[in-house]
Amino acid sequence: MQKLQLFSLEGEFLRGNIHGHTTMSDGALTPQKVCERYRQTGYDFLAVTDHFTSNYGFKITDTSEFQGEDFSTILGAEIHCGKTSQGEIWHILAVGLPLDFPPIKQFESASDAVSKCIASGAFVGIAHPHWYNLSVNDALSLEKAHAVEIYNHLQHVSADRGYGTTMWDAMLCADREVFGIAVDDSHWVHPDQFGGWVMVKVPHNKPHAIVKALKNGDFYSSQGPTFNSVSISREKLCASFSPCDRITIVGPGSRRLGISNSSMTQATLPLEKFANGWIRLTITDSAGKRAWLNPHYLD
Repeated sequence: MQKLQLFSLEGEFLRGNIHGHTTMSDGALTPQKVCERYRQTGYDFLAVTDHFTSNYGFKITDTSEFQGEDFSTILGAEIHCGKTSQGEIWHILAVGLPLDFPPIKQFESASDAVSKCIASGAFVGIAHPHWYNLSVNDALSLEKAHAVEIYNHLQHVSADRGYGTTMWDAMLCADREVFGIAVDDSHWVHPDQFGGWVMVKVPHNKPHAIVKALKNGDFYSSQGPTFNSVSISREKLCASFSPCDRITIVGPGSRRLGISNSSMTQATLPLEKFANGWIRLTITDSAGKRAWLNPHYLD
């Protein structure tokens, strides 16, 4: 048995929200208030990602003055351009942009916009795919995107379209290696705060270290549960975690395996049916809250 790399890396897990808005676009609270709320709730970092459009002046919200020794702020934006196959304007999450990131032209393709964000050093995610019924082909067209939102708290509480795990699996089944991220997309109008986050493993709480870890997939996503350790061999997977009622592994097609047991904190699952494919692991607590590991590829 060997620990998954995430659990053998030096450092500690830090909790952060990487999708949220302020009064600099369509949020109800100022950047300072938003940073204060997350910091006071125990978050270690926050990326404010206001809408990067002409009606908001194509501005990257500068939250650097609200950073401290125990709380990092990361510059980012929600990028909009072009049209999806449904005729909707694209929503693309970019975390780790520079303040002088240039405007994206409305007619630019989403693929080109993603390339520009990545060239500027950003971690890029496909935002809330279920909310606007993004097609699998549309998602696959963003070949350089690092991740897809698998849970968006705003869209869950306001539209019952918060989960993106179906898109995640479809992309993985199409041989696209992509991470899954849980986010708030907080606007402070609905109760859309503190519902989904990433737990990033980093050696120190600095913006550049967090963005690097996101790009490397050195994180898991959660609505509440925590992973303590996961080890794996060709034959089995062993995991320890906060008290949960179910642990599930899924893979290509209909391959899946789960164990249900009230308040369990560890489990061992055989992997024979998942040979030569990808797997992803989910734990669910008694309140129905989930945590998701990024995909692992078996030999």
